[in-house]
Amino acid sequence: MDLRLPRLRRPRPRRALAAAAAVVVLAGAGTWTAVASDDAPEVRRADRVMATGDGVRIDTSFFTAGPEGRRPAVLLGHGFGGSKEDVRAQAEALARDGYAVLTWSARGFGRSTGKIGLNDPEGEVADVSQLVDWLAARPEVRLDKDGDPRVGMAGNSYGGAIALLGAGYDDRIDAVAPAITYFDLAEALFPDGVFKKLWAGAFVTSGGGCARFEPELCAMYERVAESGVPDARARALLEARSPAAVADGIDVPTLLMQGQTDSLFPLGQADAAARAIRANGAPVGVDWLAGGHDGGDPETDRLHERVRAWFDRYLKGDESADTGPAFRVTRTGGVDSTDGQAQLRGASADAYPGLHSGTRTVELTGREQRFANPAGANPPAVSALPGIGGSGGLSQLSSLGIGVSLDFPGQHARFESAPVTRDLRVTGSPAVTVRVRSTSDDAVLFAKVYDVGPDGRQQVLPSQLVTPVRVEGARAGKDVELTLPAVDHEVREGHRLRLVLASTDLAYASPAAPATYTVSLKSGLTVPTAPGVTTAAAPLPAWVVWLPVAGAVTALALLLTGRRRTAAPAPDPDLADVPLQITGLSKRYARSADRYAVRDLSFRVDKGQVLGLLGPNGAGKTTTLRMLMGLIKPDDGEIRVFGHAVRPGAPVLSRVGAFVEGAGFLPHLSGRENLELYWAATGRPPEDAHLDEALEIAGLGDALARAVRTYSQGMRQRLAIAQAMLGLPDLLILDEPTNGLDPPQIREMREVMIRYAAAGRTVIVSSHLLAEVEQSCTHLVVMDRGRLVQAGPVHDIIGSGDTLLVGTVTPVEEPLAEKVAALPGVESAVRTDEGLLVRLGADGTAPRLIAELVRLEVPVTSVGPHRRLEDAFLTLIGGSA
Repeated sequence: MDLRLPRLRRPRPRRALAAAAAVVVLAGAGTWTAVASDDAPEVRRADRVMATGDGVRIDTSFFTAGPEGRRPAVLLGHGFGGSKEDVRAQAEALARDGYAVLTWSARGFGRSTGKIGLNDPEGEVADVSQLVDWLAARPEVRLDKDGDPRVGMAGNSYGGAIALLGAGYDDRIDAVAPAITYFDLAEALFPDGVFKKLWAGAFVTSGGGCARFEPELCAMYERVAESGVPDARARALLEARSPAAVADGIDVPTLLMQGQTDSLFPLGQADAAARAIRANGAPVGVDWLAGGHDGGDPETDRLHERVRAWFDRYLKGDESADTGPAFRVTRTGGVDSTDGQAQLRGASADAYPGLHSGTRTVELTGREQRFANPAGANPPAVSALPGIGGSGGLSQLSSLGIGVSLDFPGQHARFESAPVTRDLRVTGSPAVTVRVRSTSDDAVLFAKVYDVGPDGRQQVLPSQLVTPVRVEGARAGKDVELTLPAVDHEVREGHRLRLVLASTDLAYASPAAPATYTVSLKSGLTVPTAPGVTTAAAPLPAWVVWLPVAGAVTALALLLTGRRRTAAPAPDPDLADVPLQITGLSKRYARSADRYAVRDLSFRVDKGQVLGLLGPNGAGKTTTLRMLMGLIKPDDGEIRVFGHAVRPGAPVLSRVGAFVEGAGFLPHLSGRENLELYWAATGRPPEDAHLDEALEIAGLGDALARAVRTYSQGMRQRLAIAQAMLGLPDLLILDEPTNGLDPPQIREMREVMIRYAAAGRTVIVSSHLLAEVEQSCTHLVVMDRGRLVQAGPVHDIIGSGDTLLVGTVTPVEEPLAEKVAALPGVESAVRTDEGLLVRLGADGTAPRLIAELVRLEVPVTSVGPHRRLEDAFLTLIGGSA
């Protein structure tokens, strides 16, 4: 029986694609593998290289699981700069859920050939239609009719855009679920005619350089980057590659998931897509997630579940599938004092409110103000910084209430509200009208709204977002209506709103010629409140009527036993000087009651130690470090740092420094300037940085004054370590600090760690270079399959086995070493700086060896067990590293 829902699009002929051609599966290119799982169907994967009509080869993987038979298909696209391997985990999960999943590396990425076309209709979009052709011929894929498979598309960023474009160009796409992507690429990179230079440069760099792009794209980028002004040809080129160009053809159920912390593709991009697709009569869901291209929580598991439910409903035809509310927004609110967890709560509405719902006017005050656009647009104001993303992004700091923006005196105007009399939730895009005059013909302004604390000094720029605006004909004066960035942000009672208009911004291109701008207010600030968006209360259970009685009984029991619940465990004074104590730590895999990433882990780290955290892939090292840094909460057990229990946002974490996935540095700034900017972003006093001490330990010398773009990889790594050392944290965590370094650079990094710990501080380092760990660490913790295998001093862990180190007064000559090697019970004898390294055979013993050494007159001073850390490690984990 066909459970497919009625199609929600109007019939129309399939669009012709200029580059369309039949797919050719290259002979011998298919490779099948099976992905095993303990509690789910085996996933079958077939890798194939497909040839397109224009000579490009596309690398693909096809995933299925479960019994034979036809099922809906899903095309999964990857992000810019990535490849099909980035979406493999999601593909396998969807395959286990009953889908046939096809992933591919887009042109110019992974192992696919061709030039990057930024989703060119005649390139990448044409490839999608050919992939759909291939799916239509597969016996595993359900068909709606000959040549028309039941298929959905999903992907993030670049992959999200191709999903929307695929739906616009090919009628066979039945549902899409794009995330953190664009609707109009021209508006994303050239907002209101202002060039978003840092993000554009990041595109080119992550793509492998200008030459990797289609020639017309490369020429366009170089032209705009040189002039700083996007021209009409540039806009037209990007508009043709945007879903907005085929908006009238996107009429399938669409789930739009957009990031709140995203200066590349802000919420307005999803808003434009939602309005256009809804106008076509298709169901649309809008989800504002906490993360984005600038960092924050990507909410990966939640979004993947919502995508699966979306496809269950609109591909499988499962009417019981819960696709979620029409609108959902994730709200963060610091740390919950009841359990120490970072607040991450969803609010929802039955209808998407758009960006201007429930507006109210907040009056601003301020006289007419004059300010300068400096020559060369330097120094620039700072808001979002592409490249400083992940959990340490500036937007993440902003969500925690830490002011990280920078506006220079004399280069901005500001207007301020009175303190708000009650909490004000802003959901959408504020707006204001101002009058602008300039001594130049055109003016470029950057508008932003700060949340200013009661003291007037602490100010937060929500999500680090600004609105650039180009004002043409400004010399005569012009009224300009400014639409500020869309945000979801709560302004607390007693706080003020501050409108700032700046002449520069680091992320954008500003006019190089000096000018003077004059700005005055023409209206109040219109603030959207989206009153229909609420956090739904859970229904009251039947036993709630007994709550007063239960409360009285509980209170009496607590009174009698003297026990009292607290928001967090009290500090343990006996551990006040212990950098780290882990006790009974466990963390289960998501949605699993009996599979553990870490299980019953306990160990202690003391001052002055350099502790190596070792284990094969999947041992639980990264999960342990994330729990230690307060990024995730353990299911059982506890972590104490200097006696304080670790919780997300716990004050004791200020004594912890971490280098986990590298650091993003601004290449045109010096090493010292990068560190100073980073420290300023934390909001802590400059004198607390101990910058000079950290730099001395890192040993960068005169290189600190040079631009980071001139640094070698080793120097960048040491600068990143110095950044983690700022404030001289008592506990320093380093994850693979020697990745990508050559042997001399590795030696330098070893000396950095040893010098840091020598001052009485503590270092924890996770590394796969066992020889390096052996030389730099004083203690080890070895994990396997989430459990502790062994912990202790390095020499204790290494010091067992069949190899003995014979210490001698003077170096042993080669003839004497050969005699020792020929002794009964000896497998080999190798000269070392300390003496001899003797490996015993199956019948060899240490007492017998010592007797023979005395007989041969070897000048022995000591005999002790010795083996390489690698030998010990493989022995401990059973050789399955």
